[in-house]
Amino acid sequence: MQEFDHDLFVIGGGSGGVRAARMAAQRGARVALAEAGALGGTCVNVGCIPKKLYSYAAHYAEAFEEAAGFGWDLTPPRFDWARLKANRALEIRRLNGVYEQLLRSAGVTLVQGWAELAGPHTVRVNGQSFTARHVLVATGGQPQVPDLEGREHVITSDDIFDLEPFPARLVVVGGGYIACEFASIFNGLGARVTQLYRGEQILRGFDDDVRAFVSAEMVKTGVDQRLKTDVQSVARTPSGLRVTLLDGQVLEADAVLYATGRSPKIRGLGLEAAGVALSQGGAIQVNDGYQTSVPSIYALGDVTARIQLTPVALGEAMVLVDHLFGSGQRKLGYDFIPTAVFTHPNIGTVGYTEAEARARFGQVTVFKSEFRPLKHTMSGSSERSHMKLVVDTASDRVVGLHMVGADAGEIVQGFAVAMKAGATKAVFDATVGIHPTAAEEFVTMRTPVSTPA
Repeated sequence: MQEFDHDLFVIGGGSGGVRAARMAAQRGARVALAEAGALGGTCVNVGCIPKKLYSYAAHYAEAFEEAAGFGWDLTPPRFDWARLKANRALEIRRLNGVYEQLLRSAGVTLVQGWAELAGPHTVRVNGQSFTARHVLVATGGQPQVPDLEGREHVITSDDIFDLEPFPARLVVVGGGYIACEFASIFNGLGARVTQLYRGEQILRGFDDDVRAFVSAEMVKTGVDQRLKTDVQSVARTPSGLRVTLLDGQVLEADAVLYATGRSPKIRGLGLEAAGVALSQGGAIQVNDGYQTSVPSIYALGDVTARIQLTPVALGEAMVLVDHLFGSGQRKLGYDFIPTAVFTHPNIGTVGYTEAEARARFGQVTVFKSEFRPLKHTMSGSSERSHMKLVVDTASDRVVGLHMVGADAGEIVQGFAVAMKAGATKAVFDATVGIHPTAAEEFVTMRTPVSTPA
């Protein structure tokens, strides 16, 4: 039997790669992990974590204003962009250290540098070759910017956290969740934000009611949202950046953020030389067991472009490790995966949109509720919340649950457990709500809305 340096060599130190390496090592496997950048990948360094921290920061502006309605008199607050950036950087460095400690304490060998496949069982890093029985590619994704005149003047989500100086005028190009989150965040921090999207409505793929509701709430808070438009060119001028739109309109900006999609991070990995098959979009093709066209090489997470969410990559890593070094019984279901979008207000969603449910199940029953949260009866804010249930009429199973409002992600997580377990509308109706909360609305909606079959 051929001898290898390692049982598993992981390329990429993001969420999926770190989890796979650590869990495999804890099962007694000889594991090495190569990472060219900071441990934690996109999520920890330039994604979920810093974005959520900045979202918290932006919410304080609203909180200061709302405090007056509850009897608090405050002197005008002053926002310090440099302090926020410095404190965020400290926290990210702390998390980088936590990831390193977790790996080292599990017995994983860390290799700093860019890894390249040199065969079905060989990985080369900094001129040194490593052999492994199994190789896992978990390099994640990266922002993509289309070719346009002045492309060199725009930034992506990788650059936004340390932007200097703070952009008093920010143009955000894109209508997906990343674009909407940063539009909300920088609007809350005090920038004048213009969001451009070429489509009919932001957040394609989300429930249509959610899309329309969030769009209206964002506009209400001050985001200048312009739909069915796109950028023709970006040019630098003495006063900043000049953004020319396809219809000839011109915008002045201090920064232009492109959030128009992400692509798998595969360049320089040696995939083609190793014989690893790619999809037309450049993602690594895998079977249900995350195995590529080369039997000894596996891939998971964003580099496969299946569902690009950190918890999905973590779940895939657990399944793969169990398959390679365990009983092989663990599975990951891709239905009813909850997710949140940290716009202002937040979105929480799990299951099918109304349109998807009608296409999948035929007849559905829809319940909706829109209301002013109790907090805002005294805060002075005009923010409203929206909740929606989509029920498969034949089985009475709740197949879609959507919320726009404060802490939507925190609320929807618990309901996702019930939906994964197959909860019916009757179960929701029989559940006692917690009063007074927004969450109780999901178990008190009784009258379906009139919608076409």
